[in-house]
Amino acid sequence: MFYHNIESRSWAIPLDRLILILVVVIAAAALTVWGGAGLLAGFAVNPMISIGILSIRALGAYLVFRVVSERLNNLEEDHYDNMEN
Repeated sequence: MFYHNIESRSWAIPLDRLILILVVVIAAAALTVWGGAGLLAGFAVNPMISIGILSIRALGAYLVFRVVSERLNNLEEDHYDNMEN
């Protein structure tokens, strides 16, 4: 992930990867705040609808977690291991 430049003796990360990390972190934070504000407003209006929305969001988060964990743990389908940079 990090590249070491022997001449300047400095550690650097490619700019496109740094921007990607920043965009993903900011989007995740914004989604968290937006979702929390929506749930808080929903509980103020009608708690039963908010509980339903919360359960749907929890199911979606569980599915995303399972897909990501399956992709990380499945060594048979990891076709990027033998690729050259």
